[in-house]
Amino acid sequence: MNKLIRTLLLALAAVACAPAAQAVDYPTKAVTLVVPNDPGGAIDLLARLLANKLEGLWGKPVIVAYKPGAGTVLGTNYVAKSDPDGYTLGLVVTAHVINPSLRSNLPYDTVKDFSGVSMVATSQIVLTATPSFPANNLAELIALAKKEPGKLSYASPGAGSAMHLTGEMIKSKTGIDMLHIPFKGSGPAYVEVMSGRIPLMLDPLFSSMAYIKSGKLKALAVSGAHRDPSAPNIPTMAETLPGFDVHSMFGIVVPRATPRDVVHKISADLEKVLQMPDLRARMASIGMTPVGTTPEQFDAYIRSEIVKWAAVVKSSGAKID
Repeated sequence: MNKLIRTLLLALAAVACAPAAQAVDYPTKAVTLVVPNDPGGAIDLLARLLANKLEGLWGKPVIVAYKPGAGTVLGTNYVAKSDPDGYTLGLVVTAHVINPSLRSNLPYDTVKDFSGVSMVATSQIVLTATPSFPANNLAELIALAKKEPGKLSYASPGAGSAMHLTGEMIKSKTGIDMLHIPFKGSGPAYVEVMSGRIPLMLDPLFSSMAYIKSGKLKALAVSGAHRDPSAPNIPTMAETLPGFDVHSMFGIVVPRATPRDVVHKISADLEKVLQMPDLRARMASIGMTPVGTTPEQFDAYIRSEIVKWAAVVKSSGAKID
């Protein structure tokens, strides 16, 4: 009997230790990081920076795969339908928390089909203007818009984007009237604003930084609650509109059924990577702030942001089907 009991106890101990062993061994093969955007730009750079550092930490290849389309939906859906084994990671951006209220035909459930791993970075959205624009900050812009209602317009990289909806939030909080002009991506929008044909633009700071530094665009305000360390001379919208706090986010998700020990292992390793001084310096140079969260914190953030953006989408009337 004692021998039987000892055998059973050893078996139970082995079962109890199996998840931990699985997490310790991870990864044992190549990992794919899915980017739901086209190659190029700061999002691509972030993905490759993370992949390079994780590859060095893990000693296994980390392959960046691009699956753009439908406002990040195609790539994110690919992750949702992947094997839940931790070997397919998805990079998500702010569209991840806007799409549930913007699109009625999502092929996945943003909350139920994914596990958050970590928020890896944030970037402020910046309101810029053509250099000759008479206003130099948000307060002056508001005064100008009230003096000449309906005459101002702003560009964004697309209807329903965080940049478009940030403009709608400004309009809602100030009562000003500005026409939104959506583009298919930021590139053509920059051309129009720098030429003066459209006076204003909202885009992530990391995309606008080079144009601001070269004097091709004038920065009026950033959208976060605090000034950005990479551009401390640009005032915040909250300095004119107390409580205003919007930013672009970047995070890693996996399919919901991925073992929790593996999720926590990836999250902990991302935290190690995000503390590396050279990575932090490179991210700061493109206007990104490293973050790092637990899986539970990122899941909670996603749920709260879905609610926040749903209210903005509803008030703006934006819809994409």
